[in-house]
Amino acid sequence: MSIIYTPQQYKLADKAQENFIDADEIHQILEAAKSPHADDVRRIISKSLNKARLSLQETAVLLNADSPELVQEIKDAAKELKERVYGKRIVLFAPLYVGNLCINNCTYCGFRNENKDQKRTTLTLDDLKLEVKALEDAGHKRLILVYGEHPKYDANFIAETVKTVYGVKHKNGEIRRLNINAAPLDVEGFKTVADAGIGTYQIFQETYHRETYDKVHKSGPKKDYDWRVTGLDRAMTGGIDDLGIGALLGLYDWRFEILGLLRHVNHLESVFNIGPHTISFPRLQDASGIDVDSKWKVSDADFTRLVAILRLAVPYTGLILTAREPAEIRDEVLQYGVSQIDGGTNIELKGYSADEDEQNLDKEQFVISDNRSLNEVMDELVQKGFIPSFCTACYRKDRTGEHFMEFSVPGFIKRFCQPNAMLTLVEYLEDYAPQSTKEKGYKLIEEELANYEDERFKSRLLQRLENIKSGTRDLYF
Repeated sequence: MSIIYTPQQYKLADKAQENFIDADEIHQILEAAKSPHADDVRRIISKSLNKARLSLQETAVLLNADSPELVQEIKDAAKELKERVYGKRIVLFAPLYVGNLCINNCTYCGFRNENKDQKRTTLTLDDLKLEVKALEDAGHKRLILVYGEHPKYDANFIAETVKTVYGVKHKNGEIRRLNINAAPLDVEGFKTVADAGIGTYQIFQETYHRETYDKVHKSGPKKDYDWRVTGLDRAMTGGIDDLGIGALLGLYDWRFEILGLLRHVNHLESVFNIGPHTISFPRLQDASGIDVDSKWKVSDADFTRLVAILRLAVPYTGLILTAREPAEIRDEVLQYGVSQIDGGTNIELKGYSADEDEQNLDKEQFVISDNRSLNEVMDELVQKGFIPSFCTACYRKDRTGEHFMEFSVPGFIKRFCQPNAMLTLVEYLEDYAPQSTKEKGYKLIEEELANYEDERFKSRLLQRLENIKSGTRDLYF
């Protein structure tokens, strides 16, 4: 775990207590970039292909490049850049909802306090263990724990659930990395959660447009825009240096939200010299009791395009796509820059361990569009030439925060990601995969190894692959 920033160091972050998202600035940047010349678009694409971060102004040019020809060039470049930085690996995880008590009234969320149709549940520690065992038995190694915003789900509660999950080990199954999606905490709260050994702490701003934010957050602590937007600054101060940001697309103009995300990236880099480990961009979905304006709905065409633009704008940052999206959209945008997806997802409380007839899926937080099992997702990834990965090496080798940036910004992270992905894939093939998936998986690994240029490193990798086949587990570079 990274060091905790001292009060003296945190003075650098005084701006975090102010509103570093200036709506007028973002609108002006978007307006100035309207009707861009094709030569400018291609110049910016070329810069990104050299693994250079794009400015807000440059990103705005891509956001305004509407011609089908330029949109395709943006997608093609994003596909090439992703291959250069990350290789063919796709990280797999599963969300695990711990509790849906909530004191906020957010018009877009099925968990909102005013939704009296929502069945309220908080997993007991025994419930939690059953859920984790079911996830381990499917082959999962990485989870994100999700909590409503409620006094019950304080830092001590989060830390206790984290320690409980890490303690569940069944057969060859274990959870090696736990990320958190929960309410913003104060600095002391983040210290408590950091001590439990978490990976990334996610806080989604939902919308960076203050006026819209105020409109959709009717009441509750989440209504405080500034407390939320500065939450990850407090997380850094509390010793958590793996950060996840996100916006819920469909509440306001998606172009504005993309620049809001990048403005947040710039803020974290300028204050802490560390950008976010991941960016999420879920699209608004139907849910029990929601009430939102459909004006800002994001089309499939715009969604696939914005994923490619995000990849070009921040080459080093992981892009997360969830099962909110249908399989055909997920399959398409995997090419353009997404590096992490969930598989075998169930967001119902107790959903992984309950029988199907016991589930209450119409009262989830939102509608899941991709209901494929983990193995179905794995099998399809392998067929398309992707290497499914459950790797947790960076977290456990202390390649987080500034150390992660040192590896990822120049694109060196691919050297570790690809072989570690193969190692975790072989674990899955040996322990969980049906024979058909196992055969496809080993064929893919064989093809990848045939193209490996570094013979010395390849020799080490081959030895570890054989060790896993012989029963050793948890090997990584």
